Amino acid sequence: MTGASRGIGRAIAAGLAANGAAVAVGYVNSEDRARETVRAITEEGGTAVAIGADLSRPAEVLRLFDEAEKALGSPDIVVANAADALVKPLAECTEEDYDRIFDTNTKGVFFTLREAARRLRDGGRIIVTSTGGTKMFFTDTSLYLGSKGAVEQFVRVLSREVGPRGITVNAISPGFTDTDLLPDRDREVAAGMSPFGRVGAPGDVADVAVFLAGPQARWVTGQNVGAGGGVF
Repeated sequence: MTGASRGIGRAIAAGLAANGAAVAVGYVNSEDRARETVRAITEEGGTAVAIGADLSRPAEVLRLFDEAEKALGSPDIVVANAADALVKPLAECTEEDYDRIFDTNTKGVFFTLREAARRLRDGGRIIVTSTGGTKMFFTDTSLYLGSKGAVEQFVRVLSREVGPRGITVNAISPGFTDTDLLPDRDREVAAGMSPFGRVGAPGDVADVAVFLAGPQARWVTGQNVGAGGGVF
């Protein structure tokens, strides 16, 4: 899976490993954190390897899949979780900002999905992390939400294309979650938006991913599953 070195990605990797999956922990910059994820999984008796790749470059996506297959065999589950974020008014965004966000969040996910469609065994599972922000009105997030909106459409289309092979394709849209991407100044307001009175834990989202990756979700495809604690 991509983006598995921290936060929601790490929780998903751990959840899948706890349910018997051998996990390729993809990362781009956080090698130490990726290896911590691998160590945590193996200490619990699971199997995991860390593989670094810059998903904004399609050749790196191919290498990630090649190395994962060499280490762990043909994939049954692909989770596309890697993403970059930017908080900036649209009027102030530059071409460099656009390229940075869309190269990772949209282009990177597109080619991850392409390789997943080519390499997954029949009956496999594809899961993409989007965001509940695409269902809400936020300022200063045009590039981030635009990149995620495109990904949600990839999911809908691909689910139709690989459905005859018994492969499901779904998105998860987390709400406010306790990761280092959630500023401290926003946590109290975010918690108050949920009927549960708290922000989500990475494990709350990971449990949804584990469900979608399992046999119980065989009749769920082309969906964007909200995991936002009732915020949206």
